[in-house]
Amino acid sequence: MSGPRTVAPHRCRTHLVLALVSVAALLAGLAAWLGTPSSGSGDTLPPAGALPADAATGAVPGGACAPTATLVPPCGAWWGAYVPHDRNGSLQGAVHAFEEKIGRRLDLLYTYHDMSDSELDGQLLTPDEQVLGRDRMLMLAWESTVWREPRHAGWTEDQLGWAKVASGAYDREIIDPQARRVKAYGKRVFLSFDQEVDARVGDAGTPEEYVAAYRHLHERFEELGVDNVVWVWTVSGYLGAGALFERLYPGDDYVDWIGMDQYNYFTCHRTTDWKEFDRSQRPAYDWLRTRISAEKPLMFAEFATVPDPADPDRQRAWYEGIPEAVRTMPRAKALVHWNRAVPGEGCDLTVNSGPGLEGYRTAGQDDYFKQPVPGR
Repeated sequence: MSGPRTVAPHRCRTHLVLALVSVAALLAGLAAWLGTPSSGSGDTLPPAGALPADAATGAVPGGACAPTATLVPPCGAWWGAYVPHDRNGSLQGAVHAFEEKIGRRLDLLYTYHDMSDSELDGQLLTPDEQVLGRDRMLMLAWESTVWREPRHAGWTEDQLGWAKVASGAYDREIIDPQARRVKAYGKRVFLSFDQEVDARVGDAGTPEEYVAAYRHLHERFEELGVDNVVWVWTVSGYLGAGALFERLYPGDDYVDWIGMDQYNYFTCHRTTDWKEFDRSQRPAYDWLRTRISAEKPLMFAEFATVPDPADPDRQRAWYEGIPEAVRTMPRAKALVHWNRAVPGEGCDLTVNSGPGLEGYRTAGQDDYFKQPVPGR
């Protein structure tokens, strides 16, 4: 920056006029940005660090099929996916590419965050999420861990511990800032605290400590006036842990949806049993409705199948069978595909190409998965 210098009075007045004109133009532009709903896909980034001004200005669907206050679609189910960031680190680019392949826009986008409070992984509602959330619902999975590698690339993490979360130790530095961001966003979002919680018992704490941590999070959001969160409690769905599910349930007053993650692993994890979509989902669906709640909507928060190396068309048929099967499970109100390979040989769960993509694309065109997505 250069040092101060003397300017003639008439030039000062000229500069003042020009400055006022510039300020007026800036304010007019800012007002237009704040007051104009997104057009088309609306997929442009807001200014760095800003929340989208039009996130909560979209239309609220009406009629018999309008979703409820807790985002339950009465006439069908949401079609969603977890899509990892692309090679450039862009979630927008990855989602757009995936949607082009499957021939439709996702109703629900599932993303994961740790509690590092870092801009990359620990910030709920990243700029990409803010933009994508204008035309889609967001499902934020919030883990009480700090990932050792960006975006959990190596699946390694450090636990914060449920007892400390429940004690309020992380309120001021981690929980409160993110709660305020969600509140400022305005639009309703799904929020899952430590999904597949049964797999975290021991490392993160006891079932009782988890319940206390979950309730504390819920109550803290309420204290801060965050009323746009739909709370999802998510377990693996592995029924060998059924007794643990019951101990981990925070209670009906704290849960809006129940989530479960069940797959047809087949060759993955050294299993050999091929389970069609119905057989992979129904046992946990029935058990959770019988033993936890018959009234809460269920979300298949992660689901997918690996291919059968001996029969490529088998993967296509697995996905094509979803619409018929899910209609017989009427409390399953959201299906979220896990479009990422997991560690291990034969564990490619993606539908990025081949028969799997063809079957998934066909399933997603079914009218049951074409429900009116709320703008706020």
